[in-house]
Amino acid sequence: MFDALLNQLLTDTTHTSLRIFTPELALSGGIVLMLLARLVGLDKQLPTHWIALWATLAAFAVALVYFFDFTRNDYGPVEFFQGLMVFDRLAACFRLGLLLFLVFVITLTVLGGIPDREDAPDFYTLLLGAAVGMLIMGSANHLLMVFLGVEMASVPSYAMVGFLKGRRQSSEAALKFVVYGAGAAGVMLYGISLIAGMLGTAELPELASRLQALYAGGQATLADPTVRILALGLLMTLAGFAFKLSVVPFHFWTPDAFHGAPAEIGGFLSVASKAAAFVLLVRVLLSVVDLPLGNELSGVSMTLGVGLGVIAAITATFGNLAAYAQTNMKRLLAYSTIAHAGYMLMAVAALVVLRAGAESNTAEASFRSGRAVEGLLYYLAAYLFMNLGAFAITALIRNEIFSEEIDDYRGLGYQAPVLAVGMGACLFSLVGLPPLGGFVGKLFVFASLYDAGSVHPAMWGILAIGCLNTVFSLFYYLRVLKTMYLSERPAGARPVRVPVGSTAGVFVLLVTVPLIFPLGIYVDLVSRVARSAALALFP
Repeated sequence: MFDALLNQLLTDTTHTSLRIFTPELALSGGIVLMLLARLVGLDKQLPTHWIALWATLAAFAVALVYFFDFTRNDYGPVEFFQGLMVFDRLAACFRLGLLLFLVFVITLTVLGGIPDREDAPDFYTLLLGAAVGMLIMGSANHLLMVFLGVEMASVPSYAMVGFLKGRRQSSEAALKFVVYGAGAAGVMLYGISLIAGMLGTAELPELASRLQALYAGGQATLADPTVRILALGLLMTLAGFAFKLSVVPFHFWTPDAFHGAPAEIGGFLSVASKAAAFVLLVRVLLSVVDLPLGNELSGVSMTLGVGLGVIAAITATFGNLAAYAQTNMKRLLAYSTIAHAGYMLMAVAALVVLRAGAESNTAEASFRSGRAVEGLLYYLAAYLFMNLGAFAITALIRNEIFSEEIDDYRGLGYQAPVLAVGMGACLFSLVGLPPLGGFVGKLFVFASLYDAGSVHPAMWGILAIGCLNTVFSLFYYLRVLKTMYLSERPAGARPVRVPVGSTAGVFVLLVTVPLIFPLGIYVDLVSRVARSAALALFP
């Protein structure tokens, strides 16, 4: 019996699990090579960023092959590592996007000069380690892997925020990040233990059926102690997600962490951790709210969806209003990140409301739910380029003028046109102006809110708040461009010269051009991929 079980485990691990896990193994191999290179002194001859870049490109190539194979043959979800993780079209799309983003981030760190050669092995080890954790988050199929993925992504991030040694601001930001992160992790772990203990399982696909069996034929309201305990466990688990997403009231670490960290790290944290957390949040919420029609817990699920929508509206409003008073570009982008987390959380709220209020398990219900996930994924795709572009241009300007204050950007529109035009494309996309990619992503999210409003009218109010916030955000983004174009460059100010043909100029074009053409105009291709990944969640 034991031999048969051991053989089954070894067969599954070697023939299925490790093969699917190859991109993560490639990144892990890169980490080992970087540490060995430092140990034997090879990092003096071969810059460590080359090892990190080639490991990431290898992982991206494998992920691309799996993506095309998975979509071409229309495989269903594949569980691996004995069901701890799952590989489906959503995981394939997220894996591809994250690894592409990681290639851009490594390139940006080389252009920005952070880190220096001495600290490069440590920095890229942390960067790739955080990426492995985020990849695990995107494929988690078990509450244990949920917590493990979140912590594997968080712990290296703490160190990266405080990576500029000797700077009080950087050390203070890292300390705040660690304190908030440790508290959120403890609360999240306790919530996970409550859910697993009450339902008798930690497997995500089993949670809904256990909930259904627990309350079959009974009255499931918050007056029931068991429902209260499960609701408390879910809320405590969501607190961990709220920390990763910078959702109000778990946002306090974000401005200080982004201000104290280099812009390159701020760009990584603002996009990668948000994308991983949202993909994981969708998986966890669907595992507890995707219940059969007429289930006694549908009312609780509806309350959860509306509550998420209210928190999303508060988050977006706070982020946009707080950004008005900022004079530092990184702090402005930090509050912008909070606001955009609110927009994306609106799509998740719409998804929960649509699933809780579905009249029947029909193709139409799946399509409407899938459209909410599609909007979230499209928004994340646009957010990858527009937020990375804004942080990248901030880093490149910092290298020229040694400042990140918005007032020091005066006159750069004519002195460094490639940076100014790129910044304009990123900021207008963050606002959501057509024909940029941010407009299409925000349009999809608002369309899902409109659909959810037919189930619960409160979602229409949240839609109105989202539209008003779009108008609010225009003013503080325009203030940056006004400083760059309508103010004269002060006499004696350091010149900024980044020609279009320079390495930095080409990088800016590579990041910002997709906002205007593929994501803003040629919508169908990206939308089709996002829709395919979304509908895979609703068989």
